[in-house]
Amino acid sequence: MHLLTLHGVCKSYGALKVTDDVSFAVEAGETLGILGPNGAGKTTLFNLVCGDVRVDAGRIEYDGRDVTKLPPHQRCRAGMGRSYQVPQPFGHMTVFENLVTAACFGGGQPEREAWGTAREVLAHTGLLPQANRPAGGLTLIDRKRLELARALATKPKLLLLDEIAGGLTEHEAAQLVDELERIKAQGVTMVWIEHVVHALLAIADRLLVINFGRTLAEGPPHAVMADAEVRRVYMGMEPA
Repeated sequence: MHLLTLHGVCKSYGALKVTDDVSFAVEAGETLGILGPNGAGKTTLFNLVCGDVRVDAGRIEYDGRDVTKLPPHQRCRAGMGRSYQVPQPFGHMTVFENLVTAACFGGGQPEREAWGTAREVLAHTGLLPQANRPAGGLTLIDRKRLELARALATKPKLLLLDEIAGGLTEHEAAQLVDELERIKAQGVTMVWIEHVVHALLAIADRLLVINFGRTLAEGPPHAVMADAEVRRVYMGMEPA
């Protein structure tokens, strides 16, 4: 069963086509990795899926319904959780308060339930020792963990991750992959934009490569990474 389907989605800013007739589907429980050069339109694609930006043409279906015109908060409450490339926590709030806020306002949970959700997510993401610390004082790895934790606090069916491994050390990236594998094992569907390819390949079931807003390749991870055009465009490797 498809949890997310895009049909011919387009978005332009003036003469610049950022997303150009993109179509793909994500199965429930699947992890789809998205690759592409800087400026390929990857983050804009997430903005369209989440409703932060309106499509110019095409249709987006989620969990059996057309959500093309649905506002972002309603998509979140329907089960779309998202992390952002640059973490922007409520810096004056504690880590725990950030999660309660996400659970209440993003996930629509009653306050008592939100407190329980926050405690559970803190334990699962390794943030429990930081629970009472102001989010503005966290290290990069803990800001990344908090960005993931805030998305998880909304209890998503679909988790959209935007370069969450960027800037992490090898050890930190491995810890992140371990956490994402646990989330995947719980049945959460994931779409992950990432430049740290080895981290992405560790859990992705399928890869989608986009360039200049259009689909360049799609399929099993190792077949896609071996594709001559993907190697040329994404890795700068010319054919022998």
